[in-house]
Amino acid sequence: MSNVAFIGLGNMGSGMCANLVKAGHSVKAFDLNPQAIEQAINSGASGAQSIADCVAQAEYVITMLPAGKHVHSVYFDLDGITSHALKSAVLIDCSTIAVSEARDIATQAEALDYVVVDAPVSGGVAAANAGTLTFMVGGSDSAFAQVEGLLGNMGQNIFHAGVSGNGQAAKTANNMLLGISMIATSEAFNLAEKLGLSPEKFFEISSKASGQCWSMTSYCPAPGPVPTSPANNDYTAGFAVAMMLKDLKLAQDAGQSVDAATPLGQQATEIYQDLDNAGLTGKDFSVVMQQIKGEL
Repeated sequence: MSNVAFIGLGNMGSGMCANLVKAGHSVKAFDLNPQAIEQAINSGASGAQSIADCVAQAEYVITMLPAGKHVHSVYFDLDGITSHALKSAVLIDCSTIAVSEARDIATQAEALDYVVVDAPVSGGVAAANAGTLTFMVGGSDSAFAQVEGLLGNMGQNIFHAGVSGNGQAAKTANNMLLGISMIATSEAFNLAEKLGLSPEKFFEISSKASGQCWSMTSYCPAPGPVPTSPANNDYTAGFAVAMMLKDLKLAQDAGQSVDAATPLGQQATEIYQDLDNAGLTGKDFSVVMQQIKGEL
């Protein structure tokens, strides 16, 4: 088992940290929120007073932070990771940030003789807590070999996407697809209902037909067919509107940078921006169903 530093104990990070403890690793945890550190301690980790304290003896340093500027700061500020971590430590960033930011961070960290990978995740809070996340990893073959086993303690599917930044490329494209498909699924359920089909009957048919997708079968936006979906819990967030909007904006920026056409991605961004503007920032992204039905 390994000494692991975990920095960033939000909705996703707290569950990931707890699963590393369950797997037998010695985990030292840090967050700007003292209550988050206390929660990590309750799950079996030890608490750190600073980044320097957190990473001092770590063999692996995992970060799960809100945005690229936070990752850059935590890595390279005077009191950051690269000022205090052992040169033998492997740095794993699980945040969702821009592809260009991930590549810049990798270049800077590697210039300081650190092994670094970008390893964003898919699956939401439930998967983070259950240890069933999907990891999309960017980095060298040797770096991936060093992190694959550790990531397997937090996830079910661990993919090597290629060079540094490719993990973020996979995450960006995947979440654009997810945002689009959630809107399309909501439109389909609304249409079916207005044409006289109950949500349960439409689910029964379409989940076995050509329209089947994850947004329908695992995370159905219509209340009823999938009991565990947020639609059956007042759209309490597993993956918030704000997070989907962030990812869709990253996809738009990435598309523009390589001249890739993403017209449906642009429309999805506008729809989730409307939800955000309407004060639904913290609701689950499947709440778009209510907007399409005219219930908001």
